[in-house]
Amino acid sequence: MSDTVPFPNLENGGVPQGDIAIATAGDAESGGKTAADLEALFDVPVRVSAVLGRSRMNVSELLRLGPGAVLELDRKVGEAIDIYVNNRLVARGEVVLVEDKLGVTMTEIIKADKG
Repeated sequence: MSDTVPFPNLENGGVPQGDIAIATAGDAESGGKTAADLEALFDVPVRVSAVLGRSRMNVSELLRLGPGAVLELDRKVGEAIDIYVNNRLVARGEVVLVEDKLGVTMTEIIKADKG
């Protein structure tokens, strides 16, 4: 069974699968779709992951890791991180510090391949 949730079929003026539309006040007045039209999707759970980098190691090395251990990743400092939604790459971004908390700013949206 797959962990992904398929996009709804929003034909007849809706949003094509994989694309994102931003509704404005003018759209609502002209009969366009708004965020309220997608309210049924607001409670659909998704898994969001921000991947800083990857590393390979043996299980014995993994078991020796402890608090404060430094792990070498396959990316350099300042290099973009990958943002996944339900195991699908959707964006790239960078790590930011906001009021003593780490966050992620999306800098590039990855366009989905059709087909």
